[in-house]
Amino acid sequence: MSQVLLGPLLRHVGSSNATVWVETDRPCEVEVLGARERTWTAGGHHYALVLVEGLAPGSSTPYDVRLDGEIAWPPMDSARPHCRIRTHSPDRPVRISFGSCRYATAAAVPDDDHFDADSLACFARTIAALGEHEWPDAFLMLGDQVYADETSEATKRRIRARRDITTGSRDQVADFEEYTWLYAESWTDPDVRWLMSTVGTSMIFDDHDVRDDWNTSHNWREDMKQESWWQERILGALSSYWVYQHLGNLGPAELAANELYQRVRSADGDVEAELREFAATADLEADGAKGTRWSYRRDFGPVRLIMIDSRCGRILAEGERSMISESEFDWINEQVEGGYDHLLVGTSLPWLLPRALHDIESWNEVLCAGTRGPRVARWAEKMRRAADLEHWASFRKSFDRLASLFAAVGRGQRSGPQDRSPATICVLSGDVHHAYVAQARYTENVDAKIFQLTCSPLHNYVPRAMKVAFRVSWSRAAERTTRGLLGLVAKMPPMAIEWTREAGPYFGNEVATLVLDGRRAEFVLQRSAPANDPAELTEVGRIVLSSG
Repeated sequence: MSQVLLGPLLRHVGSSNATVWVETDRPCEVEVLGARERTWTAGGHHYALVLVEGLAPGSSTPYDVRLDGEIAWPPMDSARPHCRIRTHSPDRPVRISFGSCRYATAAAVPDDDHFDADSLACFARTIAALGEHEWPDAFLMLGDQVYADETSEATKRRIRARRDITTGSRDQVADFEEYTWLYAESWTDPDVRWLMSTVGTSMIFDDHDVRDDWNTSHNWREDMKQESWWQERILGALSSYWVYQHLGNLGPAELAANELYQRVRSADGDVEAELREFAATADLEADGAKGTRWSYRRDFGPVRLIMIDSRCGRILAEGERSMISESEFDWINEQVEGGYDHLLVGTSLPWLLPRALHDIESWNEVLCAGTRGPRVARWAEKMRRAADLEHWASFRKSFDRLASLFAAVGRGQRSGPQDRSPATICVLSGDVHHAYVAQARYTENVDAKIFQLTCSPLHNYVPRAMKVAFRVSWSRAAERTTRGLLGLVAKMPPMAIEWTREAGPYFGNEVATLVLDGRRAEFVLQRSAPANDPAELTEVGRIVLSSG
């Protein structure tokens, strides 16, 4: 009998349809609620993305997964609530949970006291005990779903059994096959598996999904090209990301229009070679653009989500430096048109950092461009990589362009015939291993309230010294001192906006939830306990962003 190796993952959920992703142990027919799909094969692994249609809006429908007609999921002895598909209802608030930076599972680091309990697993246990009306409508995983460059001891053992680790990528992930191990390690935790079978997930990558500092600069890309193992790494990274993460981000219309997906799902043989060719194109820079678009849009009733790829889509060559290409900015401009109560912009890297850190990153970009000569530029590039100075602040033109777009949306200039601004514009991010709420303020009136909401990590840690640095960097004294000192070295571009910290910084393994009810918006932050403490998530922060 065929078995479900990984999943089921509930991915896209619309008002009347949904997609369910699975990996199976052999080729078979996968059935969910009467919808059937044959598996396709990549690198010897077997996958299916089943499109379920005809669901009633506002419904909650239990489902099972059948392989060749036999029930394969959920387990007969499961004590958790039955996995189900919940379509949007206008009669209940929209709940969007999010987080980032999840290192494997708690089982992967049993003896490492740096790690508190895995907050994603804790979150699963917490909501399983609640009524369905309190479950989130979606969970946004904002980067670093897997750590290809920091493998667990169990993965290192598998790598050593497969190849020589004294050369090449050593004990880091090398290719597509080894990436499949990371996803299996991360997604087979029983609590997380239940959560992902019941709450639709939307995902985007960040650097550790590939390698620390991925696409930090043009010099970084050129240096990596000299590494003999790099090409195989990036091909494995992007092809596995397409299979495990990206496909499920797409809705039915996007899947139908996706030529690669349509070829793959109807292929007779193994499609790994075709995925490798696609990945190579996606990594290239050509004519000021990238070979594919990883960004996407989702609507949850009156809430619009635009997820922006702030990693692979960067333009870095030939003196250009942009977080995303011109064509992608054009696409984002199209997606913000129309009426909605709240605009969510997902990007793995925070748009608004602590102001002192923002100024350091902008200053570093100026020096790396050679304004103080090649020697200083080389030193600044080393500093950029060592200190991870690669956020929106280090792409100042892109930062300012996003600020201008938010202002236009926030004034109701992009809302069509209704001519009404959304109540809030919330940028959702991770990466920086602490959580906070910051509010942007413009010199001219903007009707919408604009926030940076950052939640990181789900399962990782930040060294004590970095906690001190983050706390200090949020202070007004640090902001004024940093701006004054940096101005002595290089002239900084003027700022079009200011921002203030409204909550945080919070440290620990955390999950954030936005509760959006009409034009009201509330942010809730929950933290897990130390690994040896049986307690579940504890609320550590709550702030009303908009009262309606």
